[in-house]
Amino acid sequence: MHMYHACPNCAASGMEVFFETPGVPVHSCMMLGDRAAAESFPRGDLALGLCRNCGFISNVLFDPSLQDYTTGYEEQQSFSPRFRAFQTDLIERLIERYDIRGKDVVEIGCGKGDFLIELCEAGGNRGVGIDPACDPERMRDRAGRRVRFVAELYSEKHADLPCDALCCRHTLEHIHPTAKFIANVRRVVGDRPDTVVFFEVPDAQRVLEEQAFWDIYYEHCSYFTLGSLARVFRANRFEVVELEKDFDDQYLLVVARPAGGPTSPQFDAEDDLPRIMEDVSVFRGNVRDRIEGWCSRIARLRDEGKRVAIWGSGSKCVSFLSTVGVADRIDAVVDVNPFRHGKYLAGSGMQIIAPESLRGRGVDAILVMNPVYGDEIQRRIDSLGVPAELIPV
Repeated sequence: MHMYHACPNCAASGMEVFFETPGVPVHSCMMLGDRAAAESFPRGDLALGLCRNCGFISNVLFDPSLQDYTTGYEEQQSFSPRFRAFQTDLIERLIERYDIRGKDVVEIGCGKGDFLIELCEAGGNRGVGIDPACDPERMRDRAGRRVRFVAELYSEKHADLPCDALCCRHTLEHIHPTAKFIANVRRVVGDRPDTVVFFEVPDAQRVLEEQAFWDIYYEHCSYFTLGSLARVFRANRFEVVELEKDFDDQYLLVVARPAGGPTSPQFDAEDDLPRIMEDVSVFRGNVRDRIEGWCSRIARLRDEGKRVAIWGSGSKCVSFLSTVGVADRIDAVVDVNPFRHGKYLAGSGMQIIAPESLRGRGVDAILVMNPVYGDEIQRRIDSLGVPAELIPV
């Protein structure tokens, strides 16, 4: 057991390392044009440490210099009907609860911009999306005059942007100095008490409880629970006005407003430190069995003469293949995102195919990297006439 490194979320000394995986791809969503480049993709070491003061979890070996978010980074999820329905519902709730109508909206880490565009369309808002991996040309027809994109990392130089609402979805987990980043957001927001600040991140508690090692990867250097997420906002002079889980309890949502100083807990869910300590202990004790269990299960399928595919080529897939080491036993990796088709996965070097390419491959079993998409995947393979068994991961 190692104790070192100050917590980047609360500055307490000493983080207890409880899970280590050396030599993992430093990016999971970077699309590579050839197998050789994918197989030789840069790797880094991963060591998750727990802060017993605030419950935050971080890769204490994270090296930000290994990260390169460019337009080759393909993270867009809205090709899934299930995800689009979630996103539309979320946007409607934000507009209704916080009257985001006719407002100026800034999104940090906007990706390809589909969330910001829909939020501006639905509420008659004006938007600016900031992300080094954004591709303005790709969304030009949809963005129109309501939204413009800035291909940069977010910083204090964007403080002059008009901002009634600030959104940041699935970006904070990519940032190592989390408290510093939230403090920067607070300075940018300034003394505008009506500004709505909305963040969305993955839920680390679910990862711990399920020993979901496939949800641990290098570019996700920061892992939050409801408590640790609320604590970093409150410590940086935000009032937390909403704190909840969504998307089948896979995501954490926080809505905050600027306050005059540090604020007090408002939600029972913030009192989660004892549970997190217990969950980390259970994870540490069971995760290796979980990894070996998947390795054995895939080996059995192959021994039975079955051909196995994976549905979902994102970070979960890259982490699963890197950790379990079964790429040579997988016949295909499938994704609905057309911008991924024909590209290669970092690490394993497997090529991504379209769902239609499953026809004639004789696939008997499909590992579903995210079970939340199970129903729509079943409908898709039924329509394709692919009689494969779906196995949720």
